[in-house]
Amino acid sequence: MRSATTVPAGVFGLTDRGQIRPGSRSDLVLVDGDPTTDIRDTRNIRAVWCAGVPQRLS
Repeated sequence: MRSATTVPAGVFGLTDRGQIRPGSRSDLVLVDGDPTTDIRDTRNIRAVWCAGVPQRLS
Protein backbone atom coordinates (compact mmCIF):
# COMPACT_ATOMS: atom_id res chain seq x y z
CA MET A 1 0.00 0.00 0.00
CA ARG A 2 2.76 2.44 0.85
CA SER A 3 4.41 1.95 -2.55
CA ALA A 4 1.19 3.17 -4.20
CA THR A 5 0.36 5.99 -1.78
CA THR A 6 2.77 7.56 0.71
CA VAL A 7 6.03 6.83 -1.12
CA PRO A 8 5.14 8.44 -4.50
CA ALA A 9 3.51 11.41 -2.77
CA GLY A 10 6.75 11.97 -0.86
CA VAL A 11 8.92 11.58 -3.97
CA PHE A 12 6.87 14.23 -5.79
CA GLY A 13 6.67 16.53 -2.75
CA LEU A 14 2.88 16.23 -2.51
CA THR A 15 2.46 16.77 1.21
CA ASP A 16 -1.35 16.94 1.00
CA ARG A 17 -1.67 13.41 -0.46
CA GLY A 18 -0.78 9.81 0.25
CA GLN A 19 -2.14 9.69 3.80
CA ILE A 20 -5.51 9.43 5.48
CA ARG A 21 -5.63 12.48 7.72
CA PRO A 22 -7.55 15.76 8.10
CA GLY A 23 -6.78 18.21 5.30
CA SER A 24 -5.52 15.51 2.95
CA ARG A 25 -6.62 15.43 -0.70
CA SER A 26 -6.38 11.67 -0.86
CA ASP A 27 -8.89 9.40 -2.57
CA LEU A 28 -10.25 6.58 -0.46
CA VAL A 29 -12.66 3.69 -0.97
CA LEU A 30 -13.95 2.03 2.18
CA VAL A 31 -15.19 -1.54 1.70
CA ASP A 32 -16.83 -4.02 4.03
CA GLY A 33 -14.48 -7.02 4.00
CA ASP A 34 -10.95 -7.74 2.86
CA PRO A 35 -10.48 -7.67 -0.92
CA THR A 36 -6.97 -9.10 -0.54
CA THR A 37 -8.53 -12.39 0.55
CA ASP A 38 -11.81 -12.24 -1.42
CA ILE A 39 -11.95 -10.00 -4.50
CA ARG A 40 -15.76 -10.00 -4.30
CA ASP A 41 -15.47 -7.72 -1.27
CA THR A 42 -14.72 -4.87 -3.71
CA ARG A 43 -18.46 -4.92 -4.42
CA ASN A 44 -19.22 -4.02 -0.80
CA ILE A 45 -18.42 -0.30 -1.03
CA ARG A 46 -19.48 1.62 2.09
CA ALA A 47 -17.97 5.07 1.46
CA VAL A 48 -15.86 6.98 -1.09
CA TRP A 49 -13.75 10.12 -0.80
CA CYS A 50 -12.33 11.96 -3.84
CA ALA A 51 -9.67 14.61 -3.23
CA GLY A 52 -10.53 14.39 0.47
CA VAL A 53 -14.23 15.12 -0.10
CA PRO A 54 -16.85 12.51 0.85
CA GLN A 55 -18.91 11.39 -2.15
CA ARG A 56 -22.54 10.44 -2.20
CA LEU A 57 -23.21 6.82 -3.13
CA SER A 58 -26.11 6.22 -5.51
